[in-house]
Amino acid sequence: MKVGDVNYRSVWRDGDNVGIVDQTRLPYEFGTLRLHTCEEAAHAIKSMKVRGAPLIGAVAAYGVALAMRSDASDGALAAATDRLMRTRPTAVNLRWSLERMRQHLGPLAPEQRGKAAWAEAQGIADEDIELNRAIGRHGLKLIRDAAKPGKTINVLTHCNAGWLATVDYGTALAPIYLAHDEGIAVHVWVDETRPRSQGFLTAWELGSHGVPYTLIADNAGGHLMQKGKVDLVIVGADRVTPDGHVCNKIGTYLKALAAKHNGVPFFAAVPSPTIDWTIADAMGEIPIEERSADEIRYVHGLDDKGKAARIEIGARDMKVANPGFDVTPPELVTGIITELGICAATREGLASIRTNST
Repeated sequence: MKVGDVNYRSVWRDGDNVGIVDQTRLPYEFGTLRLHTCEEAAHAIKSMKVRGAPLIGAVAAYGVALAMRSDASDGALAAATDRLMRTRPTAVNLRWSLERMRQHLGPLAPEQRGKAAWAEAQGIADEDIELNRAIGRHGLKLIRDAAKPGKTINVLTHCNAGWLATVDYGTALAPIYLAHDEGIAVHVWVDETRPRSQGFLTAWELGSHGVPYTLIADNAGGHLMQKGKVDLVIVGADRVTPDGHVCNKIGTYLKALAAKHNGVPFFAAVPSPTIDWTIADAMGEIPIEERSADEIRYVHGLDDKGKAARIEIGARDMKVANPGFDVTPPELVTGIITELGICAATREGLASIRTNST
């Protein structure tokens, strides 16, 4: 995607280092960072300088490449993958990417691993872009089908599943970009997505691309559905189980409940690496990240002089719980949009995706 007149990915190789878009500076300022070590890559993931399941996986792969640059021994490979695995437990793409790196590099001699690690990390990043392009094409069909002459299609989304959450193009936003570029009248209701406010990233992305949008409070979505102002809900996901449970940013489940009650189609857009075929019990086995209480106690923004500020909005002795994700059961999900097509959120539907990908 373009920022100004410059094409950017969310992560890229920068000589012997790795470049990333620093998402903690958005939407107020666009800036990039250079990662020099595996530890810096792990910190970038943990601190959410990079976020989004596909992007986390790609950055972790590059983190392994950074580790192999200085020490390519078996012990260093194991230490790097273990360190990166501990950063964000919910997004399955992290595990998928690190297992792929470990399987690819493990059989090689240490002197071969440095070059091979960069090539494999680059391959993971390039593949993510192609997966997202395909998701966009399949999801575009849904928007085309909903389009009517003289009518704007209103799509509601939650969290950020655009190019910032992937290497490029995005998952849930990819069909919206394609629809807009095709000339379809589309408007996006953007949930704030507290407490990290990833909706601000979505609004920044859409505005930069020229897509009409409106930022709303998280609790406004149900009201808009009752008023007939939402035609379609498309979200991303950090993990999808073989029977169609969708684990995504906290608040997704409530949107799915409201969509079901109001007859609004609800879709999750995910690349196939986000499907975790090992999960038998979605509610018991998916690790739900419990994040810092400070994310709720403080907000970040600009003061009246335009300077970055961190404001305390909750007393420090207040008890806080901050689960980062929730799980939406398959009966609330109309379908799953993948690079291989759209399938039902059922064991049979997802099994067809797995068959087609092998």
